[in-house]
Amino acid sequence: MHDIRAIRENPDAFEAAMTRRGLSGVSGDILALDAARRAAIHAAETAKAEQNAASKQVGAARASGDEAEFARLRALVAAKKSEITAQEDAARGEDARLTALLLGLPNIMQDSVPDGADEDDNRELHRWGTPPVLDFDPKEHFDLPAARGLDFATAAKLSGSRFVVLRGAMARLHRGLAQFMLDLHTTEHGLTETITPVLVREEAMVGTNQLPKFAEDSYQTTNGWWLIPTAEVTLTNSLREDIIDAADLPLRMTAHTQCFRSEAGSAGKDTSGMLRQHQFEKVEMVSIVRPEESEAEHARMLRCAETVLERLGLAYRTVVLCSGDTGFGATKTFDIEVWLPGQQKFREISSVSNCMAFQARRMNARFRDGGGKPEYVHTLNGSGLAVGRALIAVLENGQTADGGVVLPQALVVYLGGKSRITPDGVLV
Repeated sequence: MHDIRAIRENPDAFEAAMTRRGLSGVSGDILALDAARRAAIHAAETAKAEQNAASKQVGAARASGDEAEFARLRALVAAKKSEITAQEDAARGEDARLTALLLGLPNIMQDSVPDGADEDDNRELHRWGTPPVLDFDPKEHFDLPAARGLDFATAAKLSGSRFVVLRGAMARLHRGLAQFMLDLHTTEHGLTETITPVLVREEAMVGTNQLPKFAEDSYQTTNGWWLIPTAEVTLTNSLREDIIDAADLPLRMTAHTQCFRSEAGSAGKDTSGMLRQHQFEKVEMVSIVRPEESEAEHARMLRCAETVLERLGLAYRTVVLCSGDTGFGATKTFDIEVWLPGQQKFREISSVSNCMAFQARRMNARFRDGGGKPEYVHTLNGSGLAVGRALIAVLENGQTADGGVVLPQALVVYLGGKSRITPDGVLV
């Protein structure tokens, strides 16, 4: 959500910011609606003042016996009442149209975001680790003998495409990965573990900009709840309509949840395996900070996510997204891409975004320095990590020529001391 006062004060700057997003003419539309809304409010206030003045004169006219003036003033009061109602209705209508327009506009990107059309124009920042050199043709995760516990056929029978049932070693490894991530974030990165609902009200989805723009990407129940696409929704909205003390910031939270996405527009993409599912699990990170802290917090959160991969021994690269690939609510986003031998390419496993005050304004989430005026917080979110994609990376990078998998040492404590999966799919 954007600050209408800032747009009003500098429409050219706002227009330039939206042009980077591929939009044009929006500041003119906003100012026209704003002017119409303010004109209706002014007309209603003027009519109300005239009504009040006439009302005060009614008694005097009646007391003086001037029946004609008394009748005229009563008619004027009635007319002004109708005028006030009409103008207030007009103001509400213009306000609703203005709000709808503003809710549908993306965030203003930081100047440091590189220009570009799509993911091919993202800029690599650095790499860590060396992709494994295998002396055999590597398989994708769903073709590995050791991964026979990934059951897509049963999932399709139960739910359709883009679902999976995990059994045996796969279920244990998936659970171990999530526990490892949570322990790392809570014991070393200072995040507070949180368990949240996966069903939320519509206003929560609006607050973190899933609605109204991206309704088709999410699932809604018949009684109006929405299934969360990420715990960003619940963790960030925990401050909705609140004013907290500045001393309580920063707030740093993590949650391991089920996530649900319709994957609208992804037909034909990653149809095999676990890369793109309707239901998946993610360990999410959310920070809520003072405005002057958000840039440093963005870098800190990126390191939290990168550390997960480093502890797992998985090679990755970090990129900053270009203007054409930066998400709707973000001012700037870093993506971490893990190396997948089965595809012989880096694939995204985490996005870490700074939304600044964009979501806070939608949620009316603020903080107050001692006795000062309330100010919007800045919100940040990032995957730390997507558990299913981490499972894929562990399987593919640890695969051996016989179809087994050697597991990262960091996970052994979460797997009962076991460090391998045999080609028969057994943890040993």
